[in-house]
Amino acid sequence: MAEIREILAQNMKIHRQKLRLTQPELAERANISSNFIGIIEQKRKFPSPEMLERIAAALEIETFELFATSASPQAELKKLHKEILADLDRAISEAVGKAIKQQIN
Repeated sequence: MAEIREILAQNMKIHRQKLRLTQPELAERANISSNFIGIIEQKRKFPSPEMLERIAAALEIETFELFATSASPQAELKKLHKEILADLDRAISEAVGKAIKQQIN
């Protein structure tokens, strides 16, 4: 089994990249120094529980997800929900665009 620091570092990086955040941007959101974010992702230090909560909030996830070795059913449902809403938004935008073009022509 992977070491807890390795799991934390990997999950932080994955979630940070999903949000397209740089380490300094994550640090700013979490009110932590960007240097410390890098140190955590390099597995050299381990944050306090309070800092873990701030990092999770900045990553828009639950704190336990920083330590998940596989996606929880709740996380998968949340992801699916976001994807469905994005697909619906795209479909509605396309339909409205086509309707407007037809009205103009």
